[in-house]
Amino acid sequence: QVQLRESGPGLVQPSQTLSLTCNISEGSIATNNYYWTWIRQPPGKGLEWIGYKFYSGRGSASPALQSRISISTDTSDNQFTLRMTGVTPADTGVYYCARGSRAAGLDSWGQGTQVTVSS
Repeated sequence: QVQLRESGPGLVQPSQTLSLTCNISEGSIATNNYYWTWIRQPPGKGLEWIGYKFYSGRGSASPALQSRISISTDTSDNQFTLRMTGVTPADTGVYYCARGSRAAGLDSWGQGTQVTVSS
C-alpha cells in the first residue's frame, strides 16, 4: 500500500519561499494513473485544495494560489514538491500531500506537516 510522507522547514519567514516535499514509498510516481496533490488546513478552518500534477506534467492549481505555487515531480527520488513564493502568515497551517485517481478520488494521504509563517 502506497505511503506518503511530507517534509519541510516548519517555520518560514514572511516573504520567503516555502518548499515542501512528499516522499512516496511502496509505489511509483512515474505513472499517469494517479495525480499528486497538495492540500492545507489553516488553523480553525477547513481543508483547502492547493493544486495537483500528473507525472505527465499536466495539472491545475487553486485560482487563489496559482500565481505563487508550483508543483513538480521527481522520479529519481520518487517524490513531488510544492513551492510557494511570497508566503504570509495567512499561509500558516498543516500541509498534506495526497494521491488521487479519477476512479477513486484521493485514496492516500500523508500525516501532514505543520508550517508556520512568522518572523
